[in-house]
Amino acid sequence: MLSDKVKLTAKDILEKEFKTAVRGYKQEEVDKFLDLIIKDYGTFHQEIEELQQENLRLRKQLEEATKRQPVAQPAGTTNFDILKRLSNLEKHVFGSKLYD
Repeated sequence: MLSDKVKLTAKDILEKEFKTAVRGYKQEEVDKFLDLIIKDYGTFHQEIEELQQENLRLRKQLEEATKRQPVAQPAGTTNFDILKRLSNLEKHVFGSKLYD
């Protein structure tokens, strides 16, 4: 799961305190940049959650659809048998029109 791999949350970034130094960065610039990061981080987290939910929903749909589908051909039926039956059906339905 994603939460096991991600080390920080938007709240962690927001609450992070940095020590000041004599020749450090301007606190206002750092705060503005961190605000942008927090906003993007929250957006990414929300998008990931939505995609995970959609993925789960689609997997369930696929599983249900797979369960409902009948087996394509009975055991012992070969492609040759199917083609032969199809050919006979075409002859029956279309008759001589098929070969004109």
